[in-house]
Amino acid sequence: MPGRKKKHKRRSLVGIIFVLIQLIASVVAAVLIGNSKVIPAKYFLAGCFFLAVLFLVALLLQLIKSKVAHVTGIIFSILVCIAICIGGYSFSKVYSVLTDIGGAEYKTDNMIVVVRKDDPAETILDAADYIFATQSISDQENNEKMLKKLRTVTGKELTTRKFGTIFEEAQALLDGKIDAAIYNEAFDEVIEEQISGYGDQVRILYQYGVDTKLKTVNQSVKEPFNVYISGIDVYGPVSKTSRSDVNIIATVNPNTKQVLLTTTPRDYYVEIPGVSNGQKDKLTHAGIYGVDASMATLAKVYNTEINYYARVNFTSLINIVDTIGGIDVNSEYAFEAGGYSFVQGVNHMDGEMALAFSRERHSFAGGDNQRGKNQEAVLTAIINKMLEPSMLTKAMDILDTLGESVQTNVPDRHLASLVEMQLNSGGNWSILTMSAVGTGDEQACYSTGSQLLYVMQPNEVSVRSISDKINRILGGEILTQ
Repeated sequence: MPGRKKKHKRRSLVGIIFVLIQLIASVVAAVLIGNSKVIPAKYFLAGCFFLAVLFLVALLLQLIKSKVAHVTGIIFSILVCIAICIGGYSFSKVYSVLTDIGGAEYKTDNMIVVVRKDDPAETILDAADYIFATQSISDQENNEKMLKKLRTVTGKELTTRKFGTIFEEAQALLDGKIDAAIYNEAFDEVIEEQISGYGDQVRILYQYGVDTKLKTVNQSVKEPFNVYISGIDVYGPVSKTSRSDVNIIATVNPNTKQVLLTTTPRDYYVEIPGVSNGQKDKLTHAGIYGVDASMATLAKVYNTEINYYARVNFTSLINIVDTIGGIDVNSEYAFEAGGYSFVQGVNHMDGEMALAFSRERHSFAGGDNQRGKNQEAVLTAIINKMLEPSMLTKAMDILDTLGESVQTNVPDRHLASLVEMQLNSGGNWSILTMSAVGTGDEQACYSTGSQLLYVMQPNEVSVRSISDKINRILGGEILTQ
C-alpha cells in the first residue's frame, strides 16, 4: 500500500511538471506574439483563451486520481508543447522575414577598380604604381571615397587622370592610355550600351562598398502612402546599386483598399533632383545614384511624396513567381520574346517566362510604353495570386523567397502593422493601373555627357492625369479603372 502511494505521488509530480512546462511554453508564446503586434487583438485574445483551455484540461487530467488520466495528461501536455513549438517557430520565421526585409537604412555603391583582362596585376598592391582614372561628370563623392581607400590600402599617393565622361574613361582603358579605371559598378551597363563587348575585355581588380545612410521615413501605413517599386536590371543580390529597369509607384490607400500602380518608362527624359544640376537624364540612370535618387525624380515628375521603396531584380522576379506556382497574366498582344510565345489573352507563366514578358519592348509599336503595361500586368498577377487562400499552404516558402528577394525601407513594425490590418479586416483589394507615355527622341544625358542617346520626352497630359489620380487615391476617393 505505501509503495502504491509513492508511485501515485511520483506520477502526480511528473504530471504536474509537464503541466507547468506547458504553462511556461504558453505564456512565452503569448508574450512573443503579443509584443510583435502582427496578430490582431481579437485573434490574439482568442488564441490566449484557447491556450488557457488547453492548460485547464491538462491540469484537470492530473487532478483525477487515475493512472490512465495521469498518463493521458502527460501525453496531452507533450503534444500541446510540440504544437506550441512548431507554431512558435513558424511565427518567428514570419517575424524574422519582416525584420530582414524591412527597415533598410543604407544604400551601397560598389566602387570598383577595373583593369584590362590580360593585365598581370593580381591584387591592388600590384597596381600601386599604375595610372588610375576617374570621370568628372558625376558621382564625384564616391570617386573621392574610393581614391582615399586606395591610398590607405596601397600606402601610396596614386597617379590619377580625370576624363570628361565614363565612356572616355572606359575607352582610354581599352586603348592602353591608362592602367586602371575607377567607377561605380552600376555604370557597367551604361558603358556596355556604347562600347559593345566592354565587359569581356576587362576584369575587376578591387572593389569597395560605400555605404550611404538614407533618410529615415516614419509614414504610418495605416494612412495612404506611396511606395516606389524598383526593378533593377541585374541578377544576383538585390542590394546591388544599378539602373532601374522597372519604375512603378504603388499608391496604397489601406482605408479604401485601393492600389494604383503607375508605370513610368525607363527612358523618360527628366531631371534627377540633387544630382543632375538641372540637366536632364534618363529615368533609368537615376538608379545609378541610388534608390533615393529615383524616388526624388519620380516625386518631382508627379508632384507627390514617395514615402517608401521596395527593390527587386531579375532573380527576385523569377524566384517569387516560381515559389507561388506561376501566375496567369493577361497579354494585350500575341508576340514572341526570350524563346517564349505569348498569346493574346491569359498566359500561365513561370518565373523565366514572366521575366521575358516583362522585358520585351521591340515587339510592340508602343515600345517602352507597352513594356510598362506588361510589367503592371505581371505585378497585378503576382498580387492577386498571393491573395488566394491556397497560398497559405506555401506561406513558409513564400516568406523565405521574399526575405532573399526584396529590399525595402518600410520599418519592420510597419510591415507587421500591414499584416495585422489585412488579417483583421480581410477582404479583397482593388488594383488599378496607369502608364505614363511619351515620344521617342535623342538627347544628351547628364550621366553620359554630350553623346546623344535615345530618350522619351514625357507627355505632359499623361503626367498631369497620373498626378491627379495619385492625389485622388491618397485623398480617399474610390476610383474605377
